[in-house]
Amino acid sequence: MVFLSFQGPFFVAMFHLPHFFRNGMHAHTWAAVCACTALALWCAPIQAQDGAAVRHLRIVGGLAGISQYTNWEEPFWTRELPKLSRGRFSAEIVPFDRAGVPGDEMLSFLQRGVVPFGTVLLSALTATAPEYTAPDLAGLNPDMASLKISVAAFRPALEKKLRETHGVELLAMYVYPAQVVFCRKPLASLSDLSGRRVRVSSAGQADFVEALDAVPVHIAFARIVPGIESGSVDCAITGTMSGNTLGLHAVTTHLYAMPLTWGLALFGANKAAWDALPADLRSLLRQELPRLESAIWSESERDTAQGLACNSGASTCILGRKGRMQVVQPSVQDGLRRQEIFKSTVLPRWLQRCGRHCADLWNQTIGAARGLTLPKAP
Repeated sequence: MVFLSFQGPFFVAMFHLPHFFRNGMHAHTWAAVCACTALALWCAPIQAQDGAAVRHLRIVGGLAGISQYTNWEEPFWTRELPKLSRGRFSAEIVPFDRAGVPGDEMLSFLQRGVVPFGTVLLSALTATAPEYTAPDLAGLNPDMASLKISVAAFRPALEKKLRETHGVELLAMYVYPAQVVFCRKPLASLSDLSGRRVRVSSAGQADFVEALDAVPVHIAFARIVPGIESGSVDCAITGTMSGNTLGLHAVTTHLYAMPLTWGLALFGANKAAWDALPADLRSLLRQELPRLESAIWSESERDTAQGLACNSGASTCILGRKGRMQVVQPSVQDGLRRQEIFKSTVLPRWLQRCGRHCADLWNQTIGAARGLTLPKAP
């Protein structure tokens, strides 16, 4: 586990974290040891040239190399925050997949204050906090409008649960472009995925793929292209534009344009770290982070369309590299099959992972908003 971007004793310690694991110290134990030090180092006052104190934050952001991070997160923290605060506050940011923080540990690290300000992919919480994955279950949101309804319905419960259970303050929710299917062989419908090995990034995606009699294969985002090239996977589920950024347009031939998931992430702060910020900085972030969130959602919608255009080589492609892929639009029949798979496979399996209490949570939030309430248990 390596932090390359930040300095100070905390990051020296984190650099040596694998050594502690090899010698028997559990991650949670080490996290507890580091927490108090981290709270001080991640929001440390430094001296400006004029002698005034400047509050400097260290942020763990989203995926490296994706427009959400390069176009919005990094500029906001490194350039906009100092400008908005007239130099009183500054920040540095590193993408979580280059910070050495395992995705499934990020919420735990936030809870303990080891990472006081960080981004958590909801899909990474399947094992530790499956209830949080509800708004982006595979097959639930066939378009951005549906996703917005699901998120709006679930957000109050998410904020409450994060604060009360994990001591984490929810500050923003981000979204990646639509997650669709790239294949190296032709396909015309969902049925054509039967028997194929499909890269997935979450348990919900795996549930959906298995319902199609396909074989889900968990591969890290950065390893998708090598997986396709080696033949270890036949298809891959990833974002329309992020797939183009990776180069999938050069190694696959067909793109099935049904959004299976979107890729939600929360940006949160350890409650103690948040409360320790100056009141005017908290106020500024409460004002500006919703604007950042809105910009990222708008970009996600644009990137979804741009990804389809660029991968197919359409003239409307302006942001990516032009490919020659065939974009297959989902049929009415496949739309109905998506709904059936969600109701018969994805949602029941989520409930199995989540527990009986999650049926009420679902019915009171997304189920009520989307007309998908579950029958009450006898």
